[in-house]
Amino acid sequence: MESSEMINAGNLPEKTTNTKCVSTDDENIILNPEFEDGLNNWTGRGCKIAVHESMANGKILPKSGKFFASATERTQSWNGIQQEITGRVQRKLAYEVTALVRIFGNNVTTSDVRATLYVQKPDLREQYIGIANVQATDKDWAQMQGKFLLNDSPSKVVVYLEGPPGGTDILLNTFVIKHAAKSPPSTPPDFENVAFGVNIIENSNLDNGTNGWSPLGNCTLSVGTGSPRVIPPMARDSLGPHEPLSGRYILVTNRTQTYMGPSQAITEKLKLYLTYQVSAWVRIGSGSHGPQNVGIAFSVDGQWANGGQTQVSDSRWHEISGSFRIEKQPSNVFVYIQGPVSGVDLMVAGLQIFPVDRLARFRYLCEQTEKIRKRDVTLKFSGVDTSEYTFVKVKQIQNDFPIGSCINRTNIDNEDFVDFFVQHFNWAVFGNELKWFWTEPQKGNFNYKDADDMLDLCQKYKIDIRGHCIFWEVDSNVQQWVKSLNKNDLLTAVQNRLTGLLSRYKGKFKHYDVNNEMLHGSFYQDRLGKDIRANMFKIAHQVDPSATLFVNDYHVEDGDDMNSSPEKYTQQILDLQDQGAPVGGIGIQGHIDSPVGPIVCAALDKLATLGQPIWFTELDVSSTNEYVRGDDLEVMLREAMAHPAVDGVMLWGFWELFMSRDNAHLVNAEGEINEAGRRFIDLKEEWLSHTHGHLDEQGEFNFRGFSGLYNVEIVTFEKVICQTFVVDKGNSSLVISIDL
Repeated sequence: MESSEMINAGNLPEKTTNTKCVSTDDENIILNPEFEDGLNNWTGRGCKIAVHESMANGKILPKSGKFFASATERTQSWNGIQQEITGRVQRKLAYEVTALVRIFGNNVTTSDVRATLYVQKPDLREQYIGIANVQATDKDWAQMQGKFLLNDSPSKVVVYLEGPPGGTDILLNTFVIKHAAKSPPSTPPDFENVAFGVNIIENSNLDNGTNGWSPLGNCTLSVGTGSPRVIPPMARDSLGPHEPLSGRYILVTNRTQTYMGPSQAITEKLKLYLTYQVSAWVRIGSGSHGPQNVGIAFSVDGQWANGGQTQVSDSRWHEISGSFRIEKQPSNVFVYIQGPVSGVDLMVAGLQIFPVDRLARFRYLCEQTEKIRKRDVTLKFSGVDTSEYTFVKVKQIQNDFPIGSCINRTNIDNEDFVDFFVQHFNWAVFGNELKWFWTEPQKGNFNYKDADDMLDLCQKYKIDIRGHCIFWEVDSNVQQWVKSLNKNDLLTAVQNRLTGLLSRYKGKFKHYDVNNEMLHGSFYQDRLGKDIRANMFKIAHQVDPSATLFVNDYHVEDGDDMNSSPEKYTQQILDLQDQGAPVGGIGIQGHIDSPVGPIVCAALDKLATLGQPIWFTELDVSSTNEYVRGDDLEVMLREAMAHPAVDGVMLWGFWELFMSRDNAHLVNAEGEINEAGRRFIDLKEEWLSHTHGHLDEQGEFNFRGFSGLYNVEIVTFEKVICQTFVVDKGNSSLVISIDL
């Protein structure tokens, strides 16, 4: 039957219990989770709610238990069913959320349904935290899952469902919030007997015609001659000396769709968690009418994955390079080459897909780091009798190479987070709190309190800060009131934003990302003209000349996005400089999957020709296996340390549940350092110079070390003398006089 029990939005039910107790691991902190006690403990958030045994003439029945609830008469997407959980949720504990939901009515068949926490702080500040979501339908119950953690002790916490458009009912069958079970630690993948550098592609040199290859779509494959006989440079950097290619290529004709090209099944040749480099020569035929994107793609059980892209604009052969990894056992995987518009012939030569020997690359990078980041140091002591037994111990306290992290306002309420942050990082960047949509969500309604709190923390611990970002060029990240402005008012708003932000924090932020992601968006340029980008840099420099001004964009380093190739990024920077923009740094975000060192290094080499410092500004890597995640992170950090043009690295977070990507954290939600985190700490320790020995007859001690802060101990027969000294960054030999 359909229940007639309803309550009005905002009114509490007659029976309300808000038990002030902390849940045990197995205890659901949601009261009356299956509505066996009617609507007790539940209320409507801007709508009415009802409890049912069935709906729609018996077509909708509960999947669990005997009852379900509906949120009805919804007029806004945030309307839904809610329950206050104040006092039943404990700070610094991770909770997992599961719920059975579906939608009904208003001719909406699918919609995102979200579980959100409303949190009110003791100082009355409010926060909304998304904790779970699912794409729900009107056909069946869908299971929603998620996790969350509160960093402080709020005065009020309410969990509610929201998401579908007004007029669509949200149905809830059951809701569970429990202390999250700890995930079992990862085990190292088995990479024994891997044939590193061996191509898994059959008949790559086309010795047997097109055997092993199949056309994807109704195109035609044949063999031509005259392609390069050397493997592409990025593959050469991974493979070393290699036998020549055959000079034969696959010619693809009769292409009527962009996806059409040569393909090959590789399911049985792939190993889980192993990183593969992808490499080929590609070329297009005449009649393209402009540049064409060519990509190497993978179909993994019907899901598309990117293996590298390049833009081909003439009749020359172009290198294409990328990487690929699978982490779940697939049923069917094939690789294919695609991209040019229909009617344009495609040529592919020397396709290689081979497992990458990361340890060999690491050995090379260690040697490069020794050359690039260290300098010869002579400690020249005075005031000590060298005839005495004098033993010297040198220990580096801090490497001054900038390694920082993204932090959020809520993070700094968690003392465990702060302890890890200040111990392991010397730079910071704010995740959202300095962005325009955060500091001025409505016109004239400013919020600098969050940024001020974070700034105070960084200044307390002498941590330098990047300002991210003054503007964001991508349309979807511009707040609505800014979008609604006419041209003149928008220009005024832009000028006010520049002068307001930079004068308020003058001298406080070492860097600013002036206009984020200009390769991927054009909101301000479209409305205010091409000069606006350079003018943003000019005005920012005028207001705060102490700050280094950066461009900042993503996918520059991985070969996966033709919008942001190193060549396009270089040209954009040159164009800005031609207009007088004082561009002082190049930001590479570094949200990367399955990184391969030579591909990353090739991008750095191209950008380094501009002579500007390069920073990885938002680095994160993702893998379900902590050991592989650690490998990925080590690839990126070692490439940065070994490249002379890189001046700093910022991680885009490190704490579980407070990162933009899943499976990217170094520290689990409740503070346990995982394998990727241990790898990070080990690398930081590796980049500290420690040595010992005896003074020579001239009272000198020589060593080679990283720049940064050091302690030195001089041990004689009578005493131990301690001093500190600093090794500045540089290439030439350094003499430091120490008067004892």
